[in-house]
Amino acid sequence: MSFVDAVTKVNDAVNGVVWGWPALILLGFVGILMTCLTRFFQISHFGHWIKNTIGAIFTEKHVTGHTEDKSISQFQSLCTALAATVGTGNIVGMAGAIAAGGPGAVFWMWLIAFFGMMTNYSENVLGILYRRKGEDGSWHGGAMYYLRDGLGAKKGCKQIGAILAVLFSLFCLLASFGIGNMSQVNSMVSNVVTAGAGVGLNIPPIAVGVFLFLAVSAVILGGLKRVAATTEKLVPFMVILYFLGTITIILTHAALIPDVFGAIFKGAFSVKAVAGGGFGAGIALAMKMGFKRGVFSNEAGLGSSVMVHSSSNVKEPVRQGMWGIFEVFADTIIVCTLTALTILTSGVIDLTTGEPVEIITSAGTPLESSSYVSYAFSNMFGPAGSIFVALAILLFAYSTVLGWSHYGTTACHYLFGEKAIWPYRIIFVVIVLAGSVMTAQLAWDISDTFNGLMMLPNLIGVLVLSPQVAKATANYIDRIIRKKKEKPMLSFIPEIQKEMEKDL
Repeated sequence: MSFVDAVTKVNDAVNGVVWGWPALILLGFVGILMTCLTRFFQISHFGHWIKNTIGAIFTEKHVTGHTEDKSISQFQSLCTALAATVGTGNIVGMAGAIAAGGPGAVFWMWLIAFFGMMTNYSENVLGILYRRKGEDGSWHGGAMYYLRDGLGAKKGCKQIGAILAVLFSLFCLLASFGIGNMSQVNSMVSNVVTAGAGVGLNIPPIAVGVFLFLAVSAVILGGLKRVAATTEKLVPFMVILYFLGTITIILTHAALIPDVFGAIFKGAFSVKAVAGGGFGAGIALAMKMGFKRGVFSNEAGLGSSVMVHSSSNVKEPVRQGMWGIFEVFADTIIVCTLTALTILTSGVIDLTTGEPVEIITSAGTPLESSSYVSYAFSNMFGPAGSIFVALAILLFAYSTVLGWSHYGTTACHYLFGEKAIWPYRIIFVVIVLAGSVMTAQLAWDISDTFNGLMMLPNLIGVLVLSPQVAKATANYIDRIIRKKKEKPMLSFIPEIQKEMEKDL
């Protein structure tokens, strides 16, 4: 057995655990637990969190206003987090989930996203409660901080908290080079090269790589403030653009919408036999594909977006937690659902059987799931449809690179200190070039494993500290919603708590 084969075998085994049923069940359990502990906050206070997130963009200047210090605005933190989560998986990944798990996968994606809202909420509440201020006045927060200072403060858990914090940071650092960089760049390059070939242009991959290297460097080397300033313009533009395109296709096929929802709910509880399994295996497959797509898409439970939400100028932990709820809502309930409905109304899936329809492309080859969305857009808008999807994938992937660069920077800062940030950023942008010419699938698979490995220490931290999230939530509801006079819970760091109380 060669070295590559050995690494592949080990990685497959680890990946099967971190993205297998036990981990997905743990993820679901944490979401259900936090939903119960907060008394179904995502439903019971739906109007409140909508008003204080997306609604506040139009009514409160401090939500979108640029800050003088090293922090970023609440809206910028959301856009940077969405930049990292709204990626090629929202298009290609959603198609793959439906092709493998049938329309029923969409229902299970909705379910895991519903509970994932409160997982992401809890992560962000803890991120604000345990964040610290650097010497330059910038905020540093994330799962590594609440693992070290929260879990580590529990009796007999100091070493465990410190070790889990380091492991989380290490896995995040490595994932930032793969899932957050090379795989996204590779998708962008292949997408541009394919689109160019479609109009008779032979575009060298390295040429695209050099362009992306310059485009990424221009933003990332400017630090978080420049990343945030870019994503707050890019993310709304690309999401609205994608929304308009998909909603046009969906409304054009409005007559099919009842059949589509019928197929989704029927497929979610289908007891039919599937290849490799007996009766009932259809439900298990739909569940697994839906759960995985939901998690891959919104990253709730991975502890990733906490690192940018913690850099916000917000003072109320629950307020930033609500942005976490909206993040999952926007990424999965809106963007992934638009993709799913576009696919299911396009004719590539038989709504009666839930099976893919065999469609032969102009090249004489069967249509692959990765091209489902492009096929739907081409049928509606002609050649311009394919170009539209190519542009969407390009923007989604580019924004993901920008968002993940901050995650890797935060992990690098935690592990090696302030002096390591610039070397990390330089390495990160150089790897963009490598990603443009690299084709080894193993690199992507290993990166996917590191991404999943982030989830395990993070979920341990959220579970152990769940009573603190419940307490902070109850404190906020009593003070802000019920107008009771109580001391606010703003930070578990005494000096930061005093500073925040003065400014509140």
